[in-house]
Amino acid sequence: MTTVFTIGYEGASVEDFVVSLTLAGVQRVLDVREIAQSRRRGFSKNGLAETLRASGIEYSHSRQLGDPKPGREAARRGDLDQFKRIFEAHLSLLETREALSAAAEIVQRVPTALLCFERNPQHCHRTLVANHLAEVCSLSVRHLGVVENAAHRYGAVAEAA
Repeated sequence: MTTVFTIGYEGASVEDFVVSLTLAGVQRVLDVREIAQSRRRGFSKNGLAETLRASGIEYSHSRQLGDPKPGREAARRGDLDQFKRIFEAHLSLLETREALSAAAEIVQRVPTALLCFERNPQHCHRTLVANHLAEVCSLSVRHLGVVENAAHRYGAVAEAA
């Protein structure tokens, strides 16, 4: 069975992030942030795409699969029920269904990780996206964590992989 991965970069260095992806066998990152910008060094769209490409990992961004602002605000308030209701409604939009179809094609072709910020996948919309993809494509979902100090501990192993 094909697996779709998810990963959040909260608190991580870009180096540990990339090595963690490599160790898991991820070959493509599908960025599911509505706005692919970050205050965290290395995680804004263009810089991240360049870093990933240099490590042999493809990058694409699906803005439509991002959590809309009201959902992000509900999540920040800790109102996870409201956050989930907002995002489930967003998943029913035609544009979002089309983006899900495109994502389904990607994740079935190449080992792919859905990327967002939150460390805990249960507090992030990427889990809802992954679960939806799993239902329509018969995929398993595996949540990855960034391995702390992975670049230092496993860098040579990851480069050889």
